[in-house]
Amino acid sequence: MVADAPSPGPRLGFLYPGHSAEDEYPRLGTLVDARPVVELVHTSVGEDAHRVDALLDLGGPERLAEGASHLAGRVDAVLWACTSGSFVFGLDGARRQAAAVGEALDVPSSSTSLAFVAALRALGATRPAVAATYPPDVVSAFASFLAEAGTDVVATGAEDILTATEVGTFGRERVRSFVLAGDHPDADVVLVPDTALHTVEWIDELEATLGKPVLTANQVTMWEALRLVGAPHGGQAGLGALFAL
Repeated sequence: MVADAPSPGPRLGFLYPGHSAEDEYPRLGTLVDARPVVELVHTSVGEDAHRVDALLDLGGPERLAEGASHLAGRVDAVLWACTSGSFVFGLDGARRQAAAVGEALDVPSSSTSLAFVAALRALGATRPAVAATYPPDVVSAFASFLAEAGTDVVATGAEDILTATEVGTFGRERVRSFVLAGDHPDADVVLVPDTALHTVEWIDELEATLGKPVLTANQVTMWEALRLVGAPHGGQAGLGALFAL
């Protein structure tokens, strides 16, 4: 007798700008118990630059609406899988940005920046350090965004990398080096905000070395998508303290 095929998991849509570390999403989909169907759409990019004016354009409504149109009728939730292209709008702007995408598709919606806020609350963490790939002014914008959400950053590190394309080439040693350097003794969690950065394979190692939770952009984005649809996302091994909750 042939066993019934497992039911498909939730259909999760991700709007991802350009091409850098998008392979982490199907990878995460195979690692979590919910076994989601990952629907990833690449949104258009004007200029690949971690610069505020370029990021405001990157997260503009026309680019997101065009990307979302490819997910119509295909997903149960949608995430704007970009940190810098959401937090540069401020907290209220990021909420409006995500809401507009959700309304267009008639599904729950969020973004990576909002996912960081939700993940901090889930962990009960209140004193984050930020280890970022961005230039200093963009890191400051992220810290300001978190402050608007009620969380004060205790320390920031800025690698001053201008493009997502370069960030996507970082390997284990480069990631490990700047994340550890971005920690602070007073921090109860380290945030690594860039969806262009590969981190999924090294989260447990980073946490073991630092002795505290590490939240990375693609990790929190997948967690938030699962949370939005009420899918199982706790008790997972290998994906850090957030997924172990």
